[in-house]
Amino acid sequence: MKHMNSEVKEERTSNKNRIDLFLVPIVLIAAFLNLFKIWTDEYANAYYTAAVKSMLQSFHNFFYASFDPGGYVTIDKPPVVFWIQTISAEIFGFHGWSVILPQALAGIGSVLLLYVLVKRTFGVWAGRLAALAMALTPIVPAVSRTNNIDSMLVFTLLVATWMLFRAVRTAKFGWVLAAFAMIGVAFNMKMLQAYMVLPAFYVFYVVATKITWKKKIAFLTTATALMLAVSVSWAVVVDSTSADKRPYMGSSQTNSVLELAFGYNGINRLTGNTSVTGSGHKQPAQTEQQTASSETKQTSNSSADSSQSSNQRKSSSSQKMQAPGGGNQNGMFNTGNPGPFRLFQKGLSDQISWLLPFVIFSIVGLFAGVKFKGPYTTKQKESLFWLAWLLPVAVFFSIAGFFHQYYLIMLAPPIAAFAGAGAVALWSMYKQHNGWKSWLLPGGILTTAALQVYIMSPYVSSIGVAPIAGVGALGVILALVLAVRKQRKNSLTNYLGAAAMVVLLAMPAYWAMTPIIYGGNSMLPSAGPDSSSGMGGPPSTATNSKQSGFNGMQPPGSSSGNSSSNGGQMPGGSSNNGQMQPPSGSSNSGQMQMPGGSSNNSQMPNSSSSKSSSSKRKSGGMNAEVNQKLLNYLTKNNTGEKYLFATTDSTSAAPYIIKTGKPVMAMGGFSGSDPILTVSKLKAMIKKGEVKYFYLSGMGKGGQSDVITWIKDNSKEIPSSKWQSTSSSAQQGPSGNGTLYEITLK
Repeated sequence: MKHMNSEVKEERTSNKNRIDLFLVPIVLIAAFLNLFKIWTDEYANAYYTAAVKSMLQSFHNFFYASFDPGGYVTIDKPPVVFWIQTISAEIFGFHGWSVILPQALAGIGSVLLLYVLVKRTFGVWAGRLAALAMALTPIVPAVSRTNNIDSMLVFTLLVATWMLFRAVRTAKFGWVLAAFAMIGVAFNMKMLQAYMVLPAFYVFYVVATKITWKKKIAFLTTATALMLAVSVSWAVVVDSTSADKRPYMGSSQTNSVLELAFGYNGINRLTGNTSVTGSGHKQPAQTEQQTASSETKQTSNSSADSSQSSNQRKSSSSQKMQAPGGGNQNGMFNTGNPGPFRLFQKGLSDQISWLLPFVIFSIVGLFAGVKFKGPYTTKQKESLFWLAWLLPVAVFFSIAGFFHQYYLIMLAPPIAAFAGAGAVALWSMYKQHNGWKSWLLPGGILTTAALQVYIMSPYVSSIGVAPIAGVGALGVILALVLAVRKQRKNSLTNYLGAAAMVVLLAMPAYWAMTPIIYGGNSMLPSAGPDSSSGMGGPPSTATNSKQSGFNGMQPPGSSSGNSSSNGGQMPGGSSNNGQMQPPSGSSNSGQMQMPGGSSNNSQMPNSSSSKSSSSKRKSGGMNAEVNQKLLNYLTKNNTGEKYLFATTDSTSAAPYIIKTGKPVMAMGGFSGSDPILTVSKLKAMIKKGEVKYFYLSGMGKGGQSDVITWIKDNSKEIPSSKWQSTSSSAQQGPSGNGTLYEITLK
């Protein structure tokens, strides 16, 4: 801290031709948080891992990002990240860690990029602190340790930011084009989410460049046109290809990439209407929220100690869903209730908001005295860029109807940038006794410590009272001592400032380590003592949280074993031996939409079977294992059919694709609700000898009710003794009570 007020030019000169030794441990911390033990995740997000397995088999599957080797349906995202994952799997072999590796490296790369971006203007200490804050933001390593898209997306957007900053510094239009083209590439990673940074790019270029308005408009118009062209390039090729020559576009209702981009992966995220039926009718957000709430309760119960009574587990789960004062604050997938303080609610605040009060004080300090008409310094211009990134994204997450906790990684770069740049600025104001501005540093420390105490308080049963009390007490003491010692200039004051930063980063650092300590969930990544559940929020009284949540679900064909004592009852539904029933009036049969994965139309693990015997973590959020007896039966009786078997959705299909590399048909796409298959089309496929076995669990019909009814009416049921596992270690899973059918038509 004592070097923070050094001149930027002096810092550049002294560090220009040598490695920043302070950066080395920061990068090592990031590498540890992002890479350590990723080799224990055998399947990662099984939905995406199955796609990589399929993409390795042919260029056709590779180009379209086909979920299955048969090219029946694609995954629900564009292909760029999965192209990278497939290349990684081709180089290093097909493993869980090889598909995770690109995202882990992207997480480390984002730390380095933020250091470079902040250091040049705000100084080396600002760069170091920004990089450290990025590395320790809990949701960053939590997402980077999975094969989900978001860490690669953020890295790509930071590359675009570097290009934009270079465009302004060099006054070269080529860099502007490159920056916006890179956003187009990011669009082909996660569609409209990439455009969330556009306000920052437009505002910064307009404010920072010293050219005429005519040129600004012309340059930005051209760059935007290029961005749009790159964005829709893959979509145009796919949508222009005859439907019978490519896979169905998964999770769309019209077999269109553009509809997927602007509907399911676009506007519907804001409105919350992301679940659809085969008829094209959107499921009400309230129904999704009820489903998600049930899922959260089930997850909590699944990891509870088996010695607890059913009533105790229900009580614990019910309490978890309550906000202080009795209000339900978990929201859908524990994302809280929309409102201006949503990012401070449970489930979100511990993922991203640890330093938000300090960031707010930093913004005040960095913009203090700025006049609307300028002129603006370089620091003010770049501060405006980060603010224009932070505010629109924060507003979106404050009002959005549907998102997952790990999407919050989009807020990590501006928060980290302001944490680093703001720390240096506030320290300088404090040391210079700059009037009211000198109070911003102790004020920021005090309020940030208070928020961190609030964030940790629901987790007292997991982390104990000591760290909560320690952060609170040290935050108050250091803030007060700094306030009292404002007029003194000595080394002790410098140490106090450094100690304050250590205190504020201590618990985010611990939270960032929780996916390593407690285990992670590759389907719904989050950080915290309950990180393996993927649900966020305060933990239950789990004794083995590493295997809670969706880990270790029963493969299709396994006997259901002991059913959940809680019955898995959903709001408005009924219990059936632990099988979740849909709310009354729901057309989606209790589907629970998961990110990029499956509708989790499933039974949850019961408390007596939440521990896995495997040394490797199978946290795919789906059936993480196959039923070998079923696989043997299907393989033995395959007479040349293209598909090993067909099932309603990707939940049952993914593990068999990963295990065998053979085509398995997810008839209704990832959630079972895509209107892909008709009875006439299925008849034609059966007559051509493409498929004859069907595994139906009785759940997740969505828009396939006619097809499933026809299958049941025109097939013979295969006796369960021929294919169903009777292993005593079988766990409750998404398809445990299903039935295998055979159809042959002449």
